Amino acid sequence: MTARQFIKVLHIVKGEFPRWKAPVVSLIAHHHSDPFRILIATLLSQRTRDQTTAQTSQRLFAVADTPKSMFQLPINKIVNLIYPVGFYNTKARQIHELCQKLLFQYKGQVPSTLEELLKLKGVGRKTANLVLSLGFQKPAICVDTHVHRISNRLGIVKTKTPEQTERILAKKIPTRYWRSMNELLVGFGQTLCHPMKPLCAQCPISFCPSRKIS
Repeated sequence: MTARQFIKVLHIVKGEFPRWKAPVVSLIAHHHSDPFRILIATLLSQRTRDQTTAQTSQRLFAVADTPKSMFQLPINKIVNLIYPVGFYNTKARQIHELCQKLLFQYKGQVPSTLEELLKLKGVGRKTANLVLSLGFQKPAICVDTHVHRISNRLGIVKTKTPEQTERILAKKIPTRYWRSMNELLVGFGQTLCHPMKPLCAQCPISFCPSRKIS
């Protein structure tokens, strides 16, 4: 698939997107474009269902929504607030340590560069790019499992890792499409382009090279 065709896919998916449930972190960003909330919600979302992430994020932010207020919570209190997200004990300690670092090394602010975000414990490229995109409105490509899988399925890339996918997409796709790519393709992946049984018969991408209709 060419870059022009891939961009056409994004436009088609954008037209369908209002009928789908938006990814939970995107929904949080629409209501609160605070980089700290987006960072914490993204960490909570790892290996956790969207509905659980939404509920636990709301519960946690109702009690503490800044690095200072969250660091002041005992770790067991954070555990209780974020249960039952995946690995809630580990994530509670991680959030506490992260808030401490933000307070004492970044003056209570979430850093706004990829390099500095990657210095935070537990923050990888996917999380960092999502914070840059949604929290700071900077051009960044957040490649999670959906973006990686769908990009390969469409044939715009042939890669083994999300990092490779990110690099190639950054070279092929104009920056004005970077910020919307994750939200659109995650919604597409959750709704139609499933990992094991994609709903090709219902898919509006008629020119997809992997399309199979039995």
